[in-house]
Amino acid sequence: MQSGCLSGHQLVHLLWFMTSIQRAGRVLAVGDIHGCLTAWDTLMTAVQLQPQDQVVTLGDYVDRGPDSKGVLERLVALHWQGQLIALRGNHELMMLRARHSERFALYHWLSAGGEETLASYTGGETRGGLTSIPEEHWNFIEKICVNWWETASHFFVHANAYSNLPLSQQPERMLFWQKFNRPTPHRSGKTMVCGHTSQKSGEPLNLGHAICIDTWVYGRGWLTCLDVTSGRVWQANQDGQFRMGWLDAFNPCNTYYH
Repeated sequence: MQSGCLSGHQLVHLLWFMTSIQRAGRVLAVGDIHGCLTAWDTLMTAVQLQPQDQVVTLGDYVDRGPDSKGVLERLVALHWQGQLIALRGNHELMMLRARHSERFALYHWLSAGGEETLASYTGGETRGGLTSIPEEHWNFIEKICVNWWETASHFFVHANAYSNLPLSQQPERMLFWQKFNRPTPHRSGKTMVCGHTSQKSGEPLNLGHAICIDTWVYGRGWLTCLDVTSGRVWQANQDGQFRMGWLDAFNPCNTYYH
């Protein structure tokens, strides 16, 4: 074999490496959706999702906004496409407990936005109760969603994490309920990406080692998507507007209508 030529084994390895590079897509984190289907659809159009991309949604898909049913339908479909890592949020926990626990848990959920969720399944009425929610949606929340997820450089939780504990040992109170409150760097050295603590400014809060992207879409804010590798940010709202910017110096470009 001439010098500089590749052996069969080396060629196979090179082809595998090139294919893996071609398949490597973006890791796109999305903040709390809260039943805001128009914002979700507008955001996905702006992001221009590619087959290689992986979407990590940070929980709180239901409650407060007008179309929790539609949001869950979109997420279930994206899951079956193999492109979704879906985390649970505290609102999914409340919804599950309303189904499985005593009556107080149902009242608690309804008062926290569950009434809007039920209304999205019954055409504006809440009398259909929990039985109006299809089993496919219960299965998604209970069995497909996860409590946390991580890559080589980032980890994703709904609310927060103790800096001195591995993700597998984080208590429920921290993962789902604790406010952002300027967390310290995690022992893993990875960057935390979370939601839960709504940023009323409508802008992500970036501490470098921790990033909160709940930007209050159900209020007067935006739904945020972050490319965790490049720092590119896309946002959309319930009026069908979208805008783009960069995480390190968030100064969004002009706002556009979809």
